[in-house]
Amino acid sequence: MLMSPAPAWTKAPWFKPTVTAVGAVIVLGLLVLLARWLRSNGEVSHFIATYPGHATLHGDASVGIPAWLNWQHFFNMFFIVLIVRSGIQVRFTTRPQGYWKRNNKGLIKTKGQPEKISLALWFHLTLDALWVLNGLVYWILLFSTGEWRRIVPTSWDVFPHAASVAIQYASLDWPLENNWVNYNALQLLAYFVTVFIAAPLAVLTGLRMSGAWPAKAPRLNRAYPIEAARALHFPVAIYFVAFVVLHVFLVLTTGALRNLNNMFASNDGEGWLGFGFFVAAIVVIVATWFLARPLFLRPIASLTGSVTRN
Repeated sequence: MLMSPAPAWTKAPWFKPTVTAVGAVIVLGLLVLLARWLRSNGEVSHFIATYPGHATLHGDASVGIPAWLNWQHFFNMFFIVLIVRSGIQVRFTTRPQGYWKRNNKGLIKTKGQPEKISLALWFHLTLDALWVLNGLVYWILLFSTGEWRRIVPTSWDVFPHAASVAIQYASLDWPLENNWVNYNALQLLAYFVTVFIAAPLAVLTGLRMSGAWPAKAPRLNRAYPIEAARALHFPVAIYFVAFVVLHVFLVLTTGALRNLNNMFASNDGEGWLGFGFFVAAIVVIVATWFLARPLFLRPIASLTGSVTRN
């Protein structure tokens, strides 16, 4: 029996995104209904009362968010957004609008001719290097100031507290927040995974795919094949996108002014200073997003190598 062909409108560009969006809304709606049903259960209600959402902090954990963390937050946001943008360009652009080749001069030299890469890949790798440098500064400050105690789990009760927070978020009856003193357990785990698992994975997989990785190291390359790096790198990028989107959504819906003051103005007030810094940060990121075009990238890239159109 011959099957009738699918209607023409199912091949329209808007069809798949629309179906995906509708499916996501349905799934989220079912998740909310499930969470609210769970909260109506006496045992689950008792569990949430016992574990309201904030895990036990390390005894020496500090109170408040230091100014250096505000700057680190901005730079991380700036680099991650542009790294994702440039990474998408590298992955899906078939005809680059320019190429860059490193001059074989200076401290780092290679045998033979340096490899020519697309301008988009040069921009992506440059952002990667700056993000890694920023991350090293962050790690140094994190451990030298003791701020690590706020994002590293130090007690097993973080897991039941995190499960409780997940149910509360899903039911749309959200837990009380006090980020100035203690992140909720789900936040703590998310920050820990981002800083100590996702970020190193992004660096290690990106390094494996870059030209800096030694080509003539058969044992090392067999132990860590480039196919494994490629299989991990894109999902890690998706994780960062999902983290940023969810993070921004929760910041703006769980007390925006106070959260933005915590993150951008190093205070726990309800004023508009943090919001002003946040808007300025968004303006800088959006401006850089639109200026990151070959017209503006070529003169910058030419400072470190030769730039050609083909």
